[in-house]
Amino acid sequence: MRRATRDDFTPLPLEAAPRLLGAELRTVVDAAEVRLRITEVEAYHGQGTGPTPDPGSHARMGRTARNATMWGEPGHLYVYLSHGIHSCINVVCGPEGVAGGVLLRAAEVIEGADAAARRRRAALPLTAAARRDLARGPGRFGQASGLQHPRHDGIDAIIGAELNGAVAELWLPDAPVEIASGPRVGVAGVAGTDAFPWRFWIDGDPTVSPFRWGRGAQLAQAESRQSPG
Repeated sequence: MRRATRDDFTPLPLEAAPRLLGAELRTVVDAAEVRLRITEVEAYHGQGTGPTPDPGSHARMGRTARNATMWGEPGHLYVYLSHGIHSCINVVCGPEGVAGGVLLRAAEVIEGADAAARRRRAALPLTAAARRDLARGPGRFGQASGLQHPRHDGIDAIIGAELNGAVAELWLPDAPVEIASGPRVGVAGVAGTDAFPWRFWIDGDPTVSPFRWGRGAQLAQAESRQSPG
């Protein structure tokens, strides 16, 4: 594997997202190292990004205090709070000033499983199923990594600079993996249908999270299939 560069994430999220499959996010938080092999991601474009407006993005309405990191330099991590509970992690992609991020949805913990388990309050020793599920889903991924909102929002995963007691590094694979794609998970309305097949995963990997419809997405999917043309 090789260290990721700023240029790797200059493309817009939809182009950059598949490149993160098989990559590793390596974190050191409170002196505990965890290495996460990324198996599932989702692309999100901000306002004015790309040819198709993305109604599922945090930055769809423009820049705010919450999503400011998405508009910054590529290769930083946008760490946000989901449902007031879970810290979730995106890799900022696209040229600086153009909002975009790739949500890290799931991973295999390949080093530091005990540290990840303690962060998730999982029982030790880990069963095979519990180990599989350590970073299966974006909330679990965030917990396993140790990165937290708001302390680590904006951490630079290219140069690996320390931020509030944490270090993050992205490493990219030399060889491609078998990729599948489809609608994003749990995203409301049309943004969660096959009009936006912006979720990518390693085909057949057991750590990939299960698909579920977002609010109104299944109805929007059905209506789009019934529409003429």
